[in-house]
Amino acid sequence: MTPAIEAAREANLSFQIHEYEHDPSIQFYGEEAAAELGIDRKRVFKTLVVKLSTQELCVCVLPVMHQLNMKSAARAAGVKKATMANAKSVVRVTGYVLGGVSPIGQKRNLRTFIDATAGNFDSVYVSGGRRGLDIELNILGLAELLQADLVDLC
Repeated sequence: MTPAIEAAREANLSFQIHEYEHDPSIQFYGEEAAAELGIDRKRVFKTLVVKLSTQELCVCVLPVMHQLNMKSAARAAGVKKATMANAKSVVRVTGYVLGGVSPIGQKRNLRTFIDATAGNFDSVYVSGGRRGLDIELNILGLAELLQADLVDLC
């Protein structure tokens, strides 16, 4: 059991666990999850950690087939600039390996933003805390658990 699953259970969220065999040669983890689980990739969301111009780290959750717009991330956070956080920082603050970073159950509670397109679906898929493990859950429950704002990130 991962910290993400434990946190979802503790919050009494309704969720489903989906596992698949991760292929180590694949680097696009969200795309792999969509293909392996046979679901629309619009419903699979990746978790990215960004560093704001204030040095604060925050989490952006967005569809796997989109790129994060750094200006949109900065605007959502109310700062001038955002850049991708370095890999060591991501692992240190989240407690997860790259490719398995879940927005749920991180070591530190970081301010979180979810792309507004998540509201188009009853449920979305996010990493369950390791490669080859996704959690499907209701977007409203996810946003409430993470105290996240739904904003345009792409």
